[in-house]
Formats: sequence, C-alpha cells, structure tokens
Amino acid sequence: MQAAPVRVTAVRATAIPSFTTALRAVESLLMGGGQRTARRNAWNSVLEDRRRAKDRIETERAMRQSAVGRP
Repeated sequence: MQAAPVRVTAVRATAIPSFTTALRAVESLLMGGGQRTARRNAWNSVLEDRRRAKDRIETERAMRQSAVGRP
C-alpha cells in the first residue's frame, strides 16, 4: 500500500504590523488635519494679536494728543 501523495500548499507570510506602527498609522489618519488646523489657528491668533497691538498704539497716540491739546 502506498501513502497518499503529500500536497504542498504555498503559505504566504504577511508581516503583522507592530502595535506601535498601527498606532502611528491611526494617529496620522486622525491627527493629520488637526496639525494643519492648529497651525492655522495659531497664525490667526498672531494676526489678531498684531491687530490689537496696532489698535492699542493708535488709541494711546490719540489719548496723548487729546491730553496735550487741552489747556
């Protein structure tokens, strides 16, 4: 009696990503736009601070001129 022939099946080795790699991938998907938004918000804050500083300087000048102009 002969033994049944042995079938060899091809097994593909797929690398399972490490937890860190998977976490970084999820983070990049979730936080990718967040960094862009944070930078845009920061820049808008800088522009708003500059506008307020300009307004404050103009107000101080106007107050000094009105105080000097009064007897």
